[in-house]
Amino acid sequence: MPKSTRSPAELREMFGANLRLLAGQYRSVSELSRQLGINRTQFNRYLSGESFPRPDVLDRICNFFGVDARILLEPADSVSNQCSLLGDPFLADFVGARLNDIPESLFPAGFYQFSRRSFTNESNFVIGLIHVFRRSDTTFIRGYESRKSMQYQDLPSDPKTREYRGYLTRHEDGVVAIVSRLNAMTCSFNYLTQVASFENNHWVGYATRTVPESASDTRIVRLVYEHLGTGIPKALPVARNSGLISEDELKPFHRRLLKPDEPFR
Repeated sequence: MPKSTRSPAELREMFGANLRLLAGQYRSVSELSRQLGINRTQFNRYLSGESFPRPDVLDRICNFFGVDARILLEPADSVSNQCSLLGDPFLADFVGARLNDIPESLFPAGFYQFSRRSFTNESNFVIGLIHVFRRSDTTFIRGYESRKSMQYQDLPSDPKTREYRGYLTRHEDGVVAIVSRLNAMTCSFNYLTQVASFENNHWVGYATRTVPESASDTRIVRLVYEHLGTGIPKALPVARNSGLISEDELKPFHRRLLKPDEPFR
């Protein structure tokens, strides 16, 4: 028997329902439509199931949310299956035990500026911007290496090569992020715990990278995250200025937390 087909109206409703679920992690539809570069009125038509996006706009939406074009056909919960391994009974009570246990009060969604010493040049530091968001009770992380950092290592600087994604899980006194580039080309482990600050918006810990031991390169460095909120205005300057900097260019509180003159223990 041939598989039954759905009408255009049913497909639009499926897409609208999925998009509403994905958009639920954002406080403002206006903010989300700006980030996507889609007219607010047109975006509302997608949300309500009145209209389909053009192929290029659909591609932009899928890349932004980290899903594929099946959001036109299947419920979003079945489209994104990144965490099925950690939910397997063999790992669920161990590795995945606190995957869905990161409240906003512990690690809020939004944009973060991070600072750390460079892995490849110890005299420099790296600043960058990452985005943290939640979907189906799981906390995800997404960011881009700066073009300057990639060029310094003689690596391609196109967006797909620079992009990295990952997930966070809760630990006894902090959070851990497992982050990887496309096709798992590289992987890093970030551990963070909140520190007392004026706005309680700083976390400190360390980052490691998965490379062989080297006499010249570093594999573990201190790491600072600063929560910037969910708005674009504070995030844009960080995105524009991300890359390699000197110690003197670090924010004072970041420099204090990174302890440049003290060896990592």
